[in-house]
Amino acid sequence: MNKRRANLQMVTKLLVITVGMFAFGYALIPIYRHVCEALGINILSISERQVPGNGAVGRLPANTQVDTSRTITVEFDANARGPWDFKPERHSLQVHPGELATVMYEFQNVQDRAMAAQAVPSYAPRQAAPHFVKMECFCFNQYELAPGEKKKWPVAFVIDPRIPKDVTTITLSYTFFEVGGRIPAAPVAANASAAGAGGAS
Repeated sequence: MNKRRANLQMVTKLLVITVGMFAFGYALIPIYRHVCEALGINILSISERQVPGNGAVGRLPANTQVDTSRTITVEFDANARGPWDFKPERHSLQVHPGELATVMYEFQNVQDRAMAAQAVPSYAPRQAAPHFVKMECFCFNQYELAPGEKKKWPVAFVIDPRIPKDVTTITLSYTFFEVGGRIPAAPVAANASAAGAGGAS
């Protein structure tokens, strides 16, 4: 009888540990965001919360005129936290402040199961973050990829002309996490790509 009770207690403990590990994995992105905000690293910009598709009203820079006297190099970085391929189609792009530009990112689920995932952006230098305004971005939502499925999704952005004069290079970095939750429709890459073709220099 005592052995049976001991076995039952062990099973209960293992079940609690399993549930706790699942809950931690599900809450990984919110924890990541709070830790980064507390430490001041990889922090999400205010503009990230004020664009279409991200739960707030979108905004454009107050000055939408293209500043052709300045050229800023935008570098694109991708980090995957899981068994899938994730990379930008190009590693850098030169744009003028106020100019609409688009870059495509490639995703492939190399697993034998479907997955839901979301990307979390960060910026360097940090003072560039409030001036990097995304008009369309796969990072606004979570998406699902079937086993072996490959996708191309856009990031359409404008750099606010009010960005400090000493900023000549911006690194946009994404970290791709697997998550759970409701999966919305993927963004339309073709339209954003066509818009960016005219905006890229």
